[in-house]
Amino acid sequence: MISEKIVALFIPIICSLGAFTMIVFIRKFENDEKMAMIAKGIMPPPKGLKVNPANSLRWGLLAIGVGLGLLVGNFLETSLGFSEDVAYFSMIFIFGGLGLLASYFLQMKINQKEESESQG
Repeated sequence: MISEKIVALFIPIICSLGAFTMIVFIRKFENDEKMAMIAKGIMPPPKGLKVNPANSLRWGLLAIGVGLGLLVGNFLETSLGFSEDVAYFSMIFIFGGLGLLASYFLQMKINQKEESESQG
């Protein structure tokens, strides 16, 4: 029988080889797709990451909300005697949700401003 130590040794090796193989095949298929597009006369999209400011706003306000939730949860636990689980989890979700709502309304305001500037 195969010993447990040998199996434990092979797991990271197999995972690493699998990840490497996956990356190689993804790159190969992306290249094949671009070559097919060029052969048909279609210009492939430029490579590079596009930063969406709306996503940055959303994630930033979510992080602020979670941080405030942790702070308020700590206050509720230490000062008012709330249960640790209730204080932290409820405040994280409440303030995280408020952060997402704030990002939604700010983004709507920005979109309306851009719309009015483009029309006028």
